[in-house]
Amino acid sequence: MTTYAINANDPAAHAHEHHDSGSQTVFGFWLYLMTDCILFASVFSVYAVLVKNTAGSVSGKDIFDLKYVLIETFALLFSSITYGFAMVLGNKGNKAGLISWLGVTFLFGALFIGMEVNEFHHLIGEGHGPSASAFLSSFFALVGMHGLHVTAGLLWMVILMLEVGKTGLSTRVMTRLNCLSLFWHFLDIVWICVFTVVYLKGAM
Repeated sequence: MTTYAINANDPAAHAHEHHDSGSQTVFGFWLYLMTDCILFASVFSVYAVLVKNTAGSVSGKDIFDLKYVLIETFALLFSSITYGFAMVLGNKGNKAGLISWLGVTFLFGALFIGMEVNEFHHLIGEGHGPSASAFLSSFFALVGMHGLHVTAGLLWMVILMLEVGKTGLSTRVMTRLNCLSLFWHFLDIVWICVFTVVYLKGAM
């Protein structure tokens, strides 16, 4: 009872507790990312097996526009850079700067998703939907799954921007921003693999 009372009134104890809690949260999020790695690796494997199964329909060489996809790629890569700027300002306690750079990051991410949706809409409109062949089924599954992750990241980003504006740069908010940073950069790495394996190799 006495020990609890002392710890309850000890600012250092509270700081240590918050530090431990934040570290555990980030560590737990790393574990989640490892499971996501397994998920993406599984879908990549499925794509690798089915990529030649076009059922007499189109192949990647027939439908991929590398210039278009390259713009998508740069949009997502730039979003990781701007997120880094946001975190630098956040760690310096600059709330307005952090929100501004998160806004820029959101715009780059939204551009990426908008272009991906437009690509899917065009392919389906041309009769190259996921039901046309095993290749297209695996293509839509892999690229679409990544797109859903980016969309979830954008929603998470909006929530954190609102939270920062309302509560400021608390330890809890910064921990959440760090977790989103890991998630966002992870999606960048996955997309580089998608661009290389699916689009670049498929267009050759």
